[in-house]
Amino acid sequence: MKTRVLSLVALFLMGTATVFAASKTEKFKVYGNCGMCEKTIEKAALSVEGVSVADWNKETKQIEVTFDDAKTDVHKVHMAIAKSGYDTDMHKATAEAYEALPGCCQYDRAPEKPEMK
Repeated sequence: MKTRVLSLVALFLMGTATVFAASKTEKFKVYGNCGMCEKTIEKAALSVEGVSVADWNKETKQIEVTFDDAKTDVHKVHMAIAKSGYDTDMHKATAEAYEALPGCCQYDRAPEKPEMK
């Protein structure tokens, strides 16, 4: 009887922990060209604490990231990828970071929008 009660309590606690560990998956566009881009983009995303999965598809230019939303948010993932030289829908890489990419990784960037006066 004790064993059954302890087993039920353990299962309940594990189930509760799973509910509170909020894992979130997001998909967004990241500009790049090749397999080397894929490695760099995924490495940048995985460098963010709380990101457990990062998978960039070079055909669709989409990355799918899974992260613990108690530790990070999608904005930080965008920033890390932009810092590595790749533009996302939310953040644009600096000119210095982009120019540091190997030649095969320098994708066509959208032109800067002129400022309105």
